[in-house]
Amino acid sequence: MTEPQTKTCQNCKAQFVIEPDDFDFYKKIDVPPPTFCPECRKVRRLAWRNERALYKRSCSLCGKVGIAMYAADVPFPVYCKECWYSDAWDAETYGRPYDFSKPFFVQFDELSHVVPRLALWQRNVVNSDYSNMIGECKNVYLSSSVVLGSENVFYSKSIDASFNIFDSFLLAGSDGCYENIDGEKNYNSHYLIISRSCIDSRFLVDCVNCKNCVLSSNLRNKEYCIRNTQYSKEGYDAELAKMNFGSRTANAAFLREFRDIRTAALYRYANVLKSPDSTGNNLSNVRNGKYCFDIYNTENTKYCYRAFSLKDCMDVDFAVTSELIYEYTTGALNDYNVKFSYSAMDAVRNAEYTESCNASTNLFGCIGTRNKENMILNKTYTKAEFAALRERIIAHMNEMPFQGANGRVYRYGEYFPMEIAPFAYNESMAQDIIPLSKAEVLKRGYRWREPEVKTHTVTMPTEAIPDDIASTDDTILNEVFGCVDNGACNHQCHRAFRLTPDELQFYRKHSIPLPEKCPNCRYYERTAQVPPQKLWTRQCMCDGVTRKNTAEHQHHVSERCPNTFETPFAPERKETVYCESCYQAEIV
Repeated sequence: MTEPQTKTCQNCKAQFVIEPDDFDFYKKIDVPPPTFCPECRKVRRLAWRNERALYKRSCSLCGKVGIAMYAADVPFPVYCKECWYSDAWDAETYGRPYDFSKPFFVQFDELSHVVPRLALWQRNVVNSDYSNMIGECKNVYLSSSVVLGSENVFYSKSIDASFNIFDSFLLAGSDGCYENIDGEKNYNSHYLIISRSCIDSRFLVDCVNCKNCVLSSNLRNKEYCIRNTQYSKEGYDAELAKMNFGSRTANAAFLREFRDIRTAALYRYANVLKSPDSTGNNLSNVRNGKYCFDIYNTENTKYCYRAFSLKDCMDVDFAVTSELIYEYTTGALNDYNVKFSYSAMDAVRNAEYTESCNASTNLFGCIGTRNKENMILNKTYTKAEFAALRERIIAHMNEMPFQGANGRVYRYGEYFPMEIAPFAYNESMAQDIIPLSKAEVLKRGYRWREPEVKTHTVTMPTEAIPDDIASTDDTILNEVFGCVDNGACNHQCHRAFRLTPDELQFYRKHSIPLPEKCPNCRYYERTAQVPPQKLWTRQCMCDGVTRKNTAEHQHHVSERCPNTFETPFAPERKETVYCESCYQAEIV
């Protein structure tokens, strides 16, 4: 059995460990072990994924003006969804023979300068012209990672099989929800965090199967509770009548109280459900998933994020129903044995170093192919020619590696270099994982794009926005609101924003005050509440004295619990974090 090996990351210079099971996986898919640590590998992949930096531009084929994730100065053509998915072009026409006098990544970069790209990453979507990175959904607006038949989703991310969702993050099987973070099967509920199967509720943290509950934490199977106090239906209704949730002033007071409730609540070491032999956070029905985040229904995965129905995968972000995927990001569906790739959109097999390919087999260094096989740099070969040339190219990549910035060296087995990514660092999701200043980005040899100057004329400054949703009429749809942050933040602030008719109707129906921040500021404020995709080893904080109920604990009542665990809650955070045993003893 291979022994664990400690390596030094060639990017950040930190040490990381490659475990025996890792070596078994690398041997199974025939790749060398990585030279970047897990975090640097994730950042490198996500530097190729742009979710939120959108630009107005024309389709390079039909001329239609629309929204794209690529700025006007990119070197390649950018097609609208209708043109890109049409038969009006063929990626094979851009094919070229392999040149052994140049590094592979230089040749891939040259190919990438001419092959058309899809303006917004969309797969099987309807009426969603202003959303990026979505699939199999309908009526989605300024949202990303929305899938599984979701409809009417606004200003949200990571939404699965849900309807009528506004300003939410990581939500599944829900309907009529606003400002939900990490939830499932919630209905008509607003400001819920780590809560499941809740109905007609507001301001809850870690509640399950609750109905008509407000400003509470750690409830199970409760109804008519306010501030964790049980009421009769009549008493609850009387108290609720005193709460004007539609007033922004009143709502701000509730949010301040809710922050205190969240701080005082008890937290399980991680949100891990029915997931044996697994570590990470937000795991459900996972077997043997290590250092994984926001995944479910998977088996034998490691270092994966926002994925489900995977098997035998490592270093994968944003993928579904695929197997043997390694160093991959964005939109895998029904893929098999895909490595070092971005956007193998559907039914791609035996592919390496590909971008935006569909229903193709035996690819190496290809972009935009559909229903193709045995292709290298978009040029078709016989099956035997493909196999022989692939082996020669792998050897050539090791003999003539790509020289990146700051001493980074890219041989076979490395993901695409960040130096040739189509996005600047601050345009990409890498900035969400490790936020960097412009000076830091340039120092590390990455690209930076200056944000576009917004020219919208604000017609309604923040202080003029009506306080109570009940006092607004439809003329508010004509106004351009000023964001209260006004750019004084690190949130890619839009400075100005408008309401949509669907949004206003939702606010009225659910007594939600008009927002005073632009969608980007709301998004970053929301995600800042979520623990990072990291793990710390900590001891259970249960001291055996401070208790919510009289249930027996496994450790001595007067001693601190000795159990340790891996948790996404950093030691300096304010939350009280318990091991599974103590948490279950307290939350009944």
